[in-house]
Amino acid sequence: MITFYNPQQSAVVMHKYFALFVLTTLVALQTNAQTGKRYRDMIFSTADIQFDKNYAADTVKADDRKSYGFDLYTPHGDDTRNRPLIIWMHGGGFVFGSKSDENMKLWCETFARRGYVCVSIDYRMGKKTSILNIGKLIRNCYPAVLDARQAVRYFKEHHEEYGINPEHIILAGNSAGGIMALQTAFSKNRELADSLRIQNPAPFGGVDEGPTKVLAVINFWGGIFNINWLKNAQTPVVSVYGSEDKIVRPGFNKGSYGGKAITEKLAALHRNGEEKVFDGYGHELYKHFNPLPIHFGKEGIRKRWLEAGQCAADFVDRLLE
Repeated sequence: MITFYNPQQSAVVMHKYFALFVLTTLVALQTNAQTGKRYRDMIFSTADIQFDKNYAADTVKADDRKSYGFDLYTPHGDDTRNRPLIIWMHGGGFVFGSKSDENMKLWCETFARRGYVCVSIDYRMGKKTSILNIGKLIRNCYPAVLDARQAVRYFKEHHEEYGINPEHIILAGNSAGGIMALQTAFSKNRELADSLRIQNPAPFGGVDEGPTKVLAVINFWGGIFNINWLKNAQTPVVSVYGSEDKIVRPGFNKGSYGGKAITEKLAALHRNGEEKVFDGYGHELYKHFNPLPIHFGKEGIRKRWLEAGQCAADFVDRLLE
């Protein structure tokens, strides 16, 4: 039997095969995007972002509301409720930085893709001139901690609106943000004010409050002012730092205890504390720390920030099991 070639029929068959191939590929990609373990792996392909919301609009004057802004990151297409919330706080020595910093966007997006709800918050900062005075610079931490407490209260009160579990709130931050997270979770306002030699803390508010109860602290190269404050709460802490950090030293330096000292103290207290050390790297996991944003992405910094994030995700995932 002789079979004659029919170009039109052949084109239809090829079109069907191509369509089937595309459909199969898309299904495979979607399946691959959803594989892994929620809260540990990035199982969502993207995150949705809502900018410039406010966590203290009802409690502060309109002119001050900019200091209490936050950006909200959620997993795209996720209809799960009762999710953990991570409150991220930027670094910058309490005088620089914002919720829009590159590392804030990176961690908020990647953790939202793991299934978390994430917020990057702004908070009250000191005057730029205080960077020349270490005492004034550190004292700027006090109102910042009060703002972190305010953020926790806000999200606990609005947990249904954002689909979060009010008992699963995690404080996270880098450098000054890590310092904030630790002081918020472990210090009392009165002892924090005394430690910072703030003679009249009342104008800042919240004199008798603290520590703030949270599920965990993610401390990226921050420190705690008094190592004995770790006795005030049983909050688990994961610390990440560079072994050569000269800004917030891993051990003790000038009234601050870094990640190494924190992990050792938690072990002595039989509390849950872990660490990841980047040997040979300094502050912000740079080889040679430079605070200017133009250096973002150099020296593999983005890769190390992602590794720090994965370490924290592994730690918190074990707490949620």
